Amino acid sequence: MNPEFWHERWTRGEIGFHQPEFNVHLQLYFNRLELSSGAHIFVPLCGKSLDMVWLLEQGYQVTGIEISPLALKEFFEENGLRPEIRDHSGAAVYRCDNLEIYCGDFFTIDLSKLDPVDAVYDRASLIALPPDMRVAYAERLTGLLAGGTPTLLLSLEYPQQEMPGPPFSVSRAEIEELYGSHYRIEHIFSEDCLAREPRFREKGLTRFEEHVYLLQKHYR
Repeated sequence: MNPEFWHERWTRGEIGFHQPEFNVHLQLYFNRLELSSGAHIFVPLCGKSLDMVWLLEQGYQVTGIEISPLALKEFFEENGLRPEIRDHSGAAVYRCDNLEIYCGDFFTIDLSKLDPVDAVYDRASLIALPPDMRVAYAERLTGLLAGGTPTLLLSLEYPQQEMPGPPFSVSRAEIEELYGSHYRIEHIFSEDCLAREPRFREKGLTRFEEHVYLLQKHYR
């Protein structure tokens, strides 16, 4: 899955992963991160997620990374924001008040000047990636974080053979494998939501579960 895949998805408007409202799990469980006002939240593979607006409204500083300039154009236009755009090592960085979004490839973009991250919000990042990219994703994300940094991670589980991703099914066992050596992992919510997701039933899925995890990076 190369960058062109995502550029094409945005160009064709194939963005079923985008939610037109604030994520309910974000609103219910974000306080479990126990953050101070003004804390710095990192949102990888952010798309044009409205969840960034919610985080800003709670008084947080937000940094996102998104590969598609079209996604960022739509985000700022749809939310009535006028960012300042500057160059950063050949990549565009959009800034507006307490929001900063890097436009580039998460795996290669220079993040050496990223402000210290107080927490990570991953709603549709890990599940957007095929299995052969998840290890590199988890390693790069882990390398950005200091000990004690929490992550709110949302994932999906379904019979992968019944539907091609993205979004992909990522099991609890795989999350333990990806993060277990560096984080304490707490499974805080699960729900079989196939009954309220007709588009996935129409794809032939027999099970479709949402899961929420709280990860806390070890001090080492």
